[in-house]
Amino acid sequence: MRRWPQLAASCRLVQHCTNPRAFGNACERKFNVQRVTITLPGPLCDALDRHVTERRYDNRSEAVRDLLRTALRDAENDPSEAEAMGVLSYVYDHHTRDLASRLMHHHHDHHALSVTTSHVHLDHDTCLETAILRGPAAALRAYADGVLGQRGVMHGNLFLIPVEARSHAHDHGHGTAHHDHLHVKDSF
Repeated sequence: MRRWPQLAASCRLVQHCTNPRAFGNACERKFNVQRVTITLPGPLCDALDRHVTERRYDNRSEAVRDLLRTALRDAENDPSEAEAMGVLSYVYDHHTRDLASRLMHHHHDHHALSVTTSHVHLDHDTCLETAILRGPAAALRAYADGVLGQRGVMHGNLFLIPVEARSHAHDHGHGTAHHDHLHVKDSF
């Protein structure tokens, strides 16, 4: 991961800030930085702190910036119209208001992408769902984003597999006919 210089040190090096009170504002103007406040549950915040310590970041902000850069870079490199199979797995709190209904409507609205789904009750509060999907990679990513962005979805991941359909003619016991088979590709 690329490490960006700590903003405070950069501001001192270019000598834009002389008094501590104006220091943050000048630094924000110089680097077009915006302050964002996020709310994290305790265990996730603890995990972030461990990540900061293990990776030797100067602070949480540096770690979050690197994590965001990685996530955004990966999203930009996603294939768009390439055919894919996708495995979407996510855990959610079924007590979250209207979440089960919102998820069901989302699945129905995108039924053409769905091959199958599986639902497991993990405990009294949480469920694990896995959806096997097929379609253009961009459509699968959008489908997953619609699920994973819901309030009450705690964990989730989409795994994309590049595939292509090829027409074949061979006998399956009822005569020879042309039909399509999916083939896994090495990359998109």
